[in-house]
Amino acid sequence: MSADTIQLFLNPTAGRGRAGRRQAKIVELLQSADLPLKLQQSGAVGHLEQQVRQHVDNGASRIIVAGGDGSVYEAVNGIMHSGKEAALGVVPTGTGNDFAKACDIPLNWEHATRLLADRLAAGQYSKTIDIGTMNDRFFANGAGIGLDAKVTRIARSYRLPIGDLVYLLAIFRAMMDGIATPRLEISSADFSWDGPATLASISNGPWIGGMFHIAPMAKNDDGKLELMIADPVSRRRIMSLLPKLMSGTHVDEAEIQHRSVTQLSVVSSEPLASHLDGEVQPLQRRFDLAILASALRLL
Repeated sequence: MSADTIQLFLNPTAGRGRAGRRQAKIVELLQSADLPLKLQQSGAVGHLEQQVRQHVDNGASRIIVAGGDGSVYEAVNGIMHSGKEAALGVVPTGTGNDFAKACDIPLNWEHATRLLADRLAAGQYSKTIDIGTMNDRFFANGAGIGLDAKVTRIARSYRLPIGDLVYLLAIFRAMMDGIATPRLEISSADFSWDGPATLASISNGPWIGGMFHIAPMAKNDDGKLELMIADPVSRRRIMSLLPKLMSGTHVDEAEIQHRSVTQLSVVSSEPLASHLDGEVQPLQRRFDLAILASALRLL
């Protein structure tokens, strides 16, 4: 394999099958720029990460992923766990496309593919971004502990073709099941918290779930993570906060604590669900998070 070959990784199931239906056109648009391209399809969860790591280990230096935030998550972990230099390009074909929004990648997948092809043909790069870590995993956009992880798990179980609204539906379902408020001990260099909480959200980018502007101040190239902690709240209060979460005007609400951090630890009174870039993680009690500044180049 030539190191000059661009490896295109496509998850056919991303965006509830949209990526698979768009595969031929994505390949056509990239090849129209006379790029040395090779297509790789992923299968089960974790397969794309394994493929990316193997190719980067073998010298691949330009990786494109066509998919949603879950596909980006796997590609980032494949690159970062390899430890070798490789740049990442993204064609957004998922449901929420939070990473694409954070990187100013057009959400129109055809337009995004054409712009990417032009940059690749010219040998240009888009930008360099920070990458977050949680325990032994990496994330590009955000991590969540508590309620938002539960919502993510429920949303992933739905197969309804309703786009971002699947996350709103999942919130209603999560509230019906009850809202847990475990005790969290949170500490960073200049901040500590000890008490019950609905969730702790740690953001590298400003959006989660496609429609929630969880951290409007977040920038994925400023060397910081944005921590949001929500006090225990009732179902009724969650309903009144939802419009603010969508517009990004919740930050000054009494129940919300916000800090900018470069590292932090979260210890829970009980094993908790968490997610990284919308991918649900195993139940854990301790979460160690940090930011790796300027860790990944984007194509």
